[in-house]
This record gives sequence, structure tokens and C-alpha cells, in this order.
Amino acid sequence: MKTTLALSMATLLISSSAFAADFSATKDKLETALAADIRTDKEVARDRNRKPVRTLEFFGFRDDMKVVELMPGGGWYTKLLAPVVADKGQYYMAIGTSRASKAVAGQAGFDKVKVTAEEAKIYRPEGSKFYALEADGLGVSDMDMVLTFRNYHNFSESGRAVMNKMAFDALKSGGVYAVVDHTRRHMQATDNENRRRFDPVLAIKEIQAAGFKFVDMTDLHYKPDDELRYEVGRKSVTGNSDRWTLKFVKP
Repeated sequence: MKTTLALSMATLLISSSAFAADFSATKDKLETALAADIRTDKEVARDRNRKPVRTLEFFGFRDDMKVVELMPGGGWYTKLLAPVVADKGQYYMAIGTSRASKAVAGQAGFDKVKVTAEEAKIYRPEGSKFYALEADGLGVSDMDMVLTFRNYHNFSESGRAVMNKMAFDALKSGGVYAVVDHTRRHMQATDNENRRRFDPVLAIKEIQAAGFKFVDMTDLHYKPDDELRYEVGRKSVTGNSDRWTLKFVKP
């Protein structure tokens, strides 16, 4: 019994060490990307809050992966993800990519960035507080990871269903769907203060309904001083919102 336990512990330690070593090369590249001149002072100022290295380590991000970032915004994560996978993997951006594309266009080290799902339509129906999403797919397959940061809350229920299906169809078996968003209280009705927040329990339910397996969550972005009462753009909250960070896998 003792021998079996000792062997099990040894195997666990070896596996943990191998996992850490496996991430070391990726971490070095992320640290280089974090120090790159292309990043603005405002972007650098967000590093402490967003904790990108630890967040991407949690998701299992590696430098040889084929990854898709959904709705990359101004390219904050683009500037970290794309250069890390440039040599061994591939970075794609999809849906609402105009700002991110302009941010990295012509910049050294970003020539391999690809844009996909350019025909996807995002629009806000008249009278709705949330966006609709129309798309046939992401236009890629066999991806290792699909990531989206603080975008899930923007869409209607049908829009979220489309996004989740697109991610599922684009991933290979074992591929990771990585989702981060601002926290809303469980089952709280939508109002003007929480419109840009989302219930993590509902997110898990919806993403599982798309076929994903829920793997893990982390408290990396837990903010005990965020009362979950106010709009995330308020001065007292912006940059300090409580966020859920969820990892899913395609079976």
C-alpha cells in the first residue's frame, strides 16, 4: 500500500514538473511579448490586473497551438498571443476585428496573423440591449484553442448560442474554449447597472449545452471589493471588476 502510494505521488510530481517545464518556453515568449515596443503605456498598465501569463497558463496555452481569438477589441491580447505562436503555431482573429487588425498591421512579428469569419454579422436589433450574431462558422477547423475575453455579455441568448457553436465546430477533440467575463450575481435580472456583466452559472450551462465539457475555473480575477452592484465602466469599478475565468474542452 505504501509502495503504491509512493509511486502515485512520484508520478504526480513528475507530471506536474513536466507540465511546468512544458509551459516555460511559452512563458519566456509571453514575457518577451509583454515587453515589446508595440504595446502602449495604457496596455502595459493593465498587466497587473489582467494577469495574462497566469491566465494563459491556466487555460493551457502553448506556443505551438493554432488559436482563434473572438472579438479581439483593440488587440490587447492579440499583441501577446500572436507573436508567441508565430513560429510553431498560428493565430487567427475572428469577428469584430477591424481595430485589432489596424493595431498590428505592418508591425514586425505580426505578418502571420490571419483574419477569419470576415462575413460574420454583428448588429443590435432595434430595441435590444444586446447584439445578435449571424455566421455560418469560423472558417477554420482542428483548432487547439478558442479564446474570448469580456465579450460573452454583449450578446443575446441566440447570439451566444451561435458563438458557442462556432467555437465548438472550430475546435479539435480535446481543444480548449477559454472564456472570461465580468461577474453578475446568479439569476439577477438585467438592469442598466449589470448589462455588461454575466452570470457564470448561466454561462457554464449554455456552453455545456453547446457540447462542451466544463473543466475548471480559477479565482485569478476574483475581486472581493467589487460589490457586483455597479456598471463595470464606473470609475469605482473599471479595471477592478470581479471576473469569472472558465475553461471548457470539446470532447
